[in-house]
Amino acid sequence: MFKLGSLFILGMLFVGCQNQQEKLKESETVPFDWDAATIYFMLTDRFNNADTTNDVNFNRNKETGVLRGFEGGDIKGVIEKIEAGYFTKLGVNAIWMTPIVEQIHGGTDEGTGVTYGYHGYWTKDWTNLDPNFGTKADLKHLVEVAHKNGIRIILDAVINHTGPVTEDDSVWPDDWVRTGPACDYHNFESTVTCTLVENLPDIRTESNENVELPLPLVEKWKAERRYKQEIAELDAFFEKTGYPRAPRFYIMKWLADYVTEFGIDGYRVDTVKHTEAYVWKEFRKVLDAAFADFKTNNPEKVLDANGFYLVGEVYNYGISATKAFDFGDKKVNYFDKAFNQLINFEFKWDAQQLDYETMFSKYDALLHNDLKGYSVLNYLTSHDDGQPFDPKREKSFETATKLLLSQGAAQIYYGDESARVLHAEGAVGDANLRTFMNWEAVKSNPETQAVLAHWQKLGRFRAKHPSVGAGKHHMISQTPYVFSRKYAKEGVRDAVVVGLNLDKGHKTMAVSEVFLEGDLVRDFYSGKTSKVINGIVTINSKFDMILLESIGRH
Repeated sequence: MFKLGSLFILGMLFVGCQNQQEKLKESETVPFDWDAATIYFMLTDRFNNADTTNDVNFNRNKETGVLRGFEGGDIKGVIEKIEAGYFTKLGVNAIWMTPIVEQIHGGTDEGTGVTYGYHGYWTKDWTNLDPNFGTKADLKHLVEVAHKNGIRIILDAVINHTGPVTEDDSVWPDDWVRTGPACDYHNFESTVTCTLVENLPDIRTESNENVELPLPLVEKWKAERRYKQEIAELDAFFEKTGYPRAPRFYIMKWLADYVTEFGIDGYRVDTVKHTEAYVWKEFRKVLDAAFADFKTNNPEKVLDANGFYLVGEVYNYGISATKAFDFGDKKVNYFDKAFNQLINFEFKWDAQQLDYETMFSKYDALLHNDLKGYSVLNYLTSHDDGQPFDPKREKSFETATKLLLSQGAAQIYYGDESARVLHAEGAVGDANLRTFMNWEAVKSNPETQAVLAHWQKLGRFRAKHPSVGAGKHHMISQTPYVFSRKYAKEGVRDAVVVGLNLDKGHKTMAVSEVFLEGDLVRDFYSGKTSKVINGIVTINSKFDMILLESIGRH
């Protein structure tokens, strides 16, 4: 079922060396760069259930369509896997979770059976966590445990809409939301000033009018005995910022609270192109101020000098468009003063259609020229892309090789690394992409374990070498295909050499571009070591790939 991709990697990380003839020292601490990040994206509800006591809340007990109800995944489940070393072994340095705020209590039925807000995108209350996912104490513990293990936490921000209206969930007032027309996506206006789909109230993000809080929210807070506290915090926010009490600024305040209170490291922003571009510039300002406040108030919890991370979902944006998304009648630059990265919907097509060198050289030219200072987040599978790169999980080794060796940040969708099936009998549409994580196969299936081992080796190597995701690309030879990546930023220098489709057994490679004469190197894949002699490294292994890294001088 699985075909092993072939690669050969040589790498060295060193700091502050300007002359290649100087003795190069491997850095003990790899600097983190968002442009080279490996981000693990999960549906929180479908990853790991560590607390069965919170599986049913708000009488969400109706029979649902296949894979359209809550299945138990929670924040404690994520913590459990961090502490077990699962993400570290995979080379993951950031985790992106679908929204964990409180969801609508009722369910919808659009012909596919009852659907609850298990996915997290149907907000009822931005100020509260949904008990199906856990508590604020759980979130606090998650961030602490993640940071202790060198892992950043990215939450998912929805400002464009509330959850659907149900018999248990009232529509918000007209000065907060519009309930029509539905978007038809013919131009900018019909993509923004409309509801994403039927029965998904659209926040009036264009409004600058002062509005009162929705009565259903006021009544909810009073019943929960936290109305006065919420009002006091809102008053302080609006007095400090001077923003009008317009709908979007309420929501920005509520989302920024997760930064100042818990110290999360970033947001993935949902449905970006369905909201006015200036909203994201405002959101950036609010989040940067919140992150600065957190760092000032919690200096002992600051991981590094990186700013707050913001990645946007501009549906169908591709790297070839560089900074301008074209609506047909209007082009919009969403990077400008807003996003560090945009999700790259083009990557899966490049992976299918282009050879390695064409793809790598294309990304090199774009990222280091037109997109310099920004980057993209590549993916091959996601929660709502009905045309994944490998829908039948027949190319899991190739998926890892292409995703983890490409320039840009890499998004592993939960189960990519374990060939989790992307279909279920009776499931309709994107529900097929959201099966529960296949932990039993990870634990006991040799084929699954072989796939996971490949992802782990590539992932850990990528994590050690920022040049893989953020370095300059250069082809060394076409046959066999060999290239280098070189990275230099803020005193950190890193270089790797990658070769694909090598013979098994005895392998030699000229490495003088990266390693110095006499360097000792270790093959990360087989564990074997060698020495650079006359600019050549020799490794004899049963694999058709080697991952070499410097382990010092002889």
